[in-house]
Amino acid sequence: MRYVQLRAFHYVAICGGFSRAAEELLLTQPAISDQVRKLEEEYDVLLFNRMRKQVTLTAAGEQLLQVTRRLFDCEQQALEFLSESRALQSGNLRIVADSAHHLLHILAAFRQRYPGVHISVRAGNTETVVTSLHNYEADIGVLGERPTLKNFDCELLNSSPIIAFVAKDHPLSGAKQVTFAELAKLPLVFRERGSKTRMKLEVAARAEGVELKPVIEAEGREAVREIVASGAGVGFVSLAEFGEDQRLVRIPLYPQEEMMMDEALICLQERRQAKLVSAFFDIARLSANAS
Repeated sequence: MRYVQLRAFHYVAICGGFSRAAEELLLTQPAISDQVRKLEEEYDVLLFNRMRKQVTLTAAGEQLLQVTRRLFDCEQQALEFLSESRALQSGNLRIVADSAHHLLHILAAFRQRYPGVHISVRAGNTETVVTSLHNYEADIGVLGERPTLKNFDCELLNSSPIIAFVAKDHPLSGAKQVTFAELAKLPLVFRERGSKTRMKLEVAARAEGVELKPVIEAEGREAVREIVASGAGVGFVSLAEFGEDQRLVRIPLYPQEEMMMDEALICLQERRQAKLVSAFFDIARLSANAS
């Protein structure tokens, strides 16, 4: 087994095809195909399903990809260690967050200090964040809780209660608070399963002997916001994420002692010392101390 063979396999897998892998590695497609073929022949294993122009991983290929993700991530860390200044001047930082709202002040400070770093931010619920980090598809995650898994490092960003919110002209808009029993009689708008806000809300309601059932489930926080703004029902979000929207009115929940959302910055422990990850955590810590 040679390094070039594993590298060829890895890039075909992550790029989704031989042509795109060849472009990424600045090689010819036949050269990439030959390296993958030799790897498969040497170990008598099929790594890709080749169907006309479509290439997909086999079960064996999926397992090998998990290994090569770690291999080439370690290679990248070694490169960053040997060229720290370059990593902090022109690197790439991938973030997946349950809400980008909690990152705004950190992003601004990070960009000011490291203007050459390219940052990508995508949204996802708790399951998406954890899976993306485990699969090395993201460097840093933001969760609505402190992770209990031992292989994560975290930095607490803030804590805020879960609230209900409705459209400005909703009959409930003038309420000073709302109970679970009252909510059970109203049309509710929930995020998809896997949302930590939804999970904590449902657990707290059951503790009060109430079962909350949504009439609408929506993918993502913004979708819930728009549906509620149309007058279709009652939505839920942490107070820190409510923001300013003249169409909406927030309502405290009662009781709410067990419904605090602890927004945390997280990463895999093995990635904590990567230069960009470490720099981002340092700025997050400074921002938290300053506030």
